[in-house]
Amino acid sequence: MPIALVTGASRGIGAGIAQRLAAEGCAVACVARTLTDADSHLNGSLTSTVERIRAAGGVAHPIVADLSAPDFDAAAVIGAAEAALGPVDYLINNAAAAFYPSYLEMPAKRIEISFRVNVLAPWLLAQAAIPGMLERGHGSVLNLTSQTAVVPDGPPFSVSPQTGGATAYGGSKAWLNRATVGAAAELYGTGVSLNCLTPDVAVATEGSEALVDLSGHLVEPIDTMAEAAWALLTGDPAVYTGRIEYSLSFLHRERRPVHTLASDQLVDGWQPDDFPVDKLRHPRTD
Repeated sequence: MPIALVTGASRGIGAGIAQRLAAEGCAVACVARTLTDADSHLNGSLTSTVERIRAAGGVAHPIVADLSAPDFDAAAVIGAAEAALGPVDYLINNAAAAFYPSYLEMPAKRIEISFRVNVLAPWLLAQAAIPGMLERGHGSVLNLTSQTAVVPDGPPFSVSPQTGGATAYGGSKAWLNRATVGAAAELYGTGVSLNCLTPDVAVATEGSEALVDLSGHLVEPIDTMAEAAWALLTGDPAVYTGRIEYSLSFLHRERRPVHTLASDQLVDGWQPDDFPVDKLRHPRTD
């Protein structure tokens, strides 16, 4: 049974990926700050994610950790997962800190948190997990990133009234993209892959809906993110590594059917031929 570790697994994309991996036969270590529904103002918790996985017949284990803490111990998190489930085969760095004050108004504390959660924690978790993967000759790291990592077009510039330039968040995700591709290059040929996955369009999650108004926007389901994640995690590491992929674009180019989080049926209306090609960043063109 493959072992997966997913951060930010209390809700949203992280919880969805955890469910999909469990449905595919993985034992999943679910990591987040929120153990119970009473621990956050947002819906979702480690307990609810783990209970859904177990109710479906899967294997899951909760690990409470604050990735923003200065004393965050990545080795202890990987160790806890391995003690409970076994050696980690798949590391999914999904947890994110997104703040949108303007460049001049961004508090130093929030800049620090952005980089601790979005850059440092994924890097340290990978450093703790990859040596074991190298010993076994296989493994995969998937980092969830953001369209805000793309450098804005201009001048002239036009910024979102809701997120502005997304300078801190986008900057941290751009760093994560570059670090991931660099690590993939260093480890090429070892059997260990590292990739980034970004939503092509908005994804409605408890966190995103609390930050921005998604009305009037095209919204993709969490199922498409989970499908793309599973494809990248299990693809040939000689081919699927060092990539910065966009969910719908990747699935469209690969002509990959999109399954539900339970992996037992296809998602109606969200198969590659249904995708709005004009909204995709890198669609198949042949």
